[in-house]
Amino acid sequence: MYHWELNFITFFPIVGALIILLPFIAKEHAKWIALFTTIPPFFVAIMMYLNYDIALAGINDANSMQYVINFPWIEKFNIHYSMGIDGLSYPLIFLTTLLCPICVLAAWKIDKMPKGFFSLFLLLDTGMAGTFAATDFFLFFVFWEVMLLPMYFLIGIWGGPRKEYAAIKFFLYTLFGSVFMLLVMAAFYIKTGTFDFFELMAKSKEGVFGTFEVGGFQFWAYLGLFIGFAIKVPMFPFHTWLPDAHVEAPTSISVILAGVLLKMGTYGILRIIYPILPEATQYFATTVAVFGAINILYGACCAMAQKDLKKMVAYSSVSHMGYVLLGMSVLSVNNPAGMTGAVMQMFNHGTITAMLFLLVGVIYDRAHHREIEGFGGLASHVPVYAGFTTFAFFAALGLPGLSGFISEALIFVGSWSTYPTITLWSVFGILLGAAYLLWTMQRVFMGKLNTEMKHFKDIVEISGREKLTLIPIGIIVLALGIYPKPMLDLINASVGRLLEVVNPAVAEQVSQVIK
Repeated sequence: MYHWELNFITFFPIVGALIILLPFIAKEHAKWIALFTTIPPFFVAIMMYLNYDIALAGINDANSMQYVINFPWIEKFNIHYSMGIDGLSYPLIFLTTLLCPICVLAAWKIDKMPKGFFSLFLLLDTGMAGTFAATDFFLFFVFWEVMLLPMYFLIGIWGGPRKEYAAIKFFLYTLFGSVFMLLVMAAFYIKTGTFDFFELMAKSKEGVFGTFEVGGFQFWAYLGLFIGFAIKVPMFPFHTWLPDAHVEAPTSISVILAGVLLKMGTYGILRIIYPILPEATQYFATTVAVFGAINILYGACCAMAQKDLKKMVAYSSVSHMGYVLLGMSVLSVNNPAGMTGAVMQMFNHGTITAMLFLLVGVIYDRAHHREIEGFGGLASHVPVYAGFTTFAFFAALGLPGLSGFISEALIFVGSWSTYPTITLWSVFGILLGAAYLLWTMQRVFMGKLNTEMKHFKDIVEISGREKLTLIPIGIIVLALGIYPKPMLDLINASVGRLLEVVNPAVAEQVSQVIK
């Protein structure tokens, strides 16, 4: 049976981009074409979920993938056009299709070369969806690189005062990581003659890469891939490109950068490194947990020190991606809560941080600045906006009943049994998160209006278009906080099988006990 769904989600945005670039298309129509191009993939993604068979979910072999597309692409080098989804990739594909039309609405007032902006955004959409869908390393790398060019121009042309610096820094950091990925990909091919993820897993199991030893092939292959993905996460100390990119990027690009692009780093680690290099994964697991804790605490401390509202949210992202690193370092087959929480946190962080950046954009459009100390007393002037922001802040700090709490709780439950000391230090990140978020909320919304901002008394309340960007995300954050079972069911089977691949001996012991 031929499955067209992933092709549609991946390449339909390109159709919109080409239409926008036609010379007879007026620039005023570019945003409408972009909007109507990004909405259909979202409904296709919903349809895929409704027809998704959770019982088949997993990553052990190609048969466990669903909506599979696989045919020879460059036969001489055994390169296949191969796509499919499972419980690791589908949540992120759904997240991409959800946020893209919302980002188009957030960019509705772009009047500087709108045809260029929206066509590049649609190209970026294709790169993101293709990266999550690809099951061939060569195809994965192509889509990974496709994202680099449009993001560079979207920041460098439509960004803030230091846009060129931020765009070049983003480009160089990402390209630096891509070089390492390319070298390891070539090494895999030389040793196995294939780029297919599942064939690489099988070859690894057969011992083609040799036994793991410090300084051996698996050791260096792991480091090369991990550095490439860690830059995208971004993991300390490779994080410095992120605050600059966020501060200078337009609101819609900040949303897609934090909501989707950062997840590609952790997704790549789970999709490629863990199943193909399981011994190296076990060796470096504690190191990953340590860096996760560093991200949590360092990002939170930096967020507390910020005076710029957008930069505070950017460092908050660094901190919250640390939770993902901590959870995915727990490789226990008997206790999959940590890994499950990490995968769920990837989705939850994408929705919550999208709300935060959208809300920063709303106030910036009116105030034309983002200085936290320059506000004060806004709750009495824009109560609806204050309500949305309060909701997003409490979701970010992990309030029970909202989605952020579920994933963070699972991460700590999973990590405590394996890394009690690291987990104990990481828990302080919750306290720091509550501190900087509540302190920011107090300075922005409480007290008297800043005397230098008296014109804020006439500030316009949040518009209908802006509500339309926030309400769908807010519904998902609330729904998954109250009833996370649909997401957990989707993730659990794939996480369980991934842990069996990384820990085959333990998995066998568990299997014998069950029997």
